Amino acid sequence: MRIHVWAENMPLEIHEKEMRRIYPDGIEGALAAFLSKEDGFEVTVSRGTDPGFGLSPETIGKADVLVYWSHKHWRDIPDEAVERLQAMVLDGMGLVLLHSAHASKIFSRLVGTKTQALEWHEDGEKQRVVCTMPSHEIAKGLPRSFIIDSDESYGEYFDIPQPDELVFITVSESMDALRSGCCFRRGKGRIFYFSSGHETFPVYYQREVQTVISNAVRWAAPKHADWPVMTIEKRRNDA
Repeated sequence: MRIHVWAENMPLEIHEKEMRRIYPDGIEGALAAFLSKEDGFEVTVSRGTDPGFGLSPETIGKADVLVYWSHKHWRDIPDEAVERLQAMVLDGMGLVLLHSAHASKIFSRLVGTKTQALEWHEDGEKQRVVCTMPSHEIAKGLPRSFIIDSDESYGEYFDIPQPDELVFITVSESMDALRSGCCFRRGKGRIFYFSSGHETFPVYYQREVQTVISNAVRWAAPKHADWPVMTIEKRRNDA
């Protein structure tokens, strides 16, 4: 399975020193490190600072699943790249969106809302991630709930369509609650959004979080048969 990990790698100035301390190889490096240990995963990496924002056809064209992390530069991605990603997902590529990728252009295109706005505060509060579908493939090997010691807090109202499957809800110390693990299906593609993982907290080193993401990659991987397209003209001729 070919997994491509993409991250902005363009932290705000106030966050850069701390992010480089916690993630010396970037968030993309931390994600690729644990995904590379999974059986059958072939992992490649690019960044928003690479040519073509790291999203050129040559870079991601062969990916079975794209793992996509962003924070503040979601609107900088060229529309041409977004349209290409949308077409790839509709044709079967899996997409795992992390943290502030909820506001990305590609998520907006795929779910049909404009901003996917939510409430947030960056206080490093403790978060409890609660599993709402323990039999779901993405919940495999996870407890009923688990704690993330420090992270940015997100809360409702979260302006997205009702997920096809809601696998996790996250509740912060100050009782902000969010639909934090959401599955969608669009065309032949599967999409999973998971909210945890601000750049100044070591969330992606936590075993449970790694399990969520690894499971999500497996769930999102293409599973459809290569069905032929039956055109109206062909139907008429067959009739």
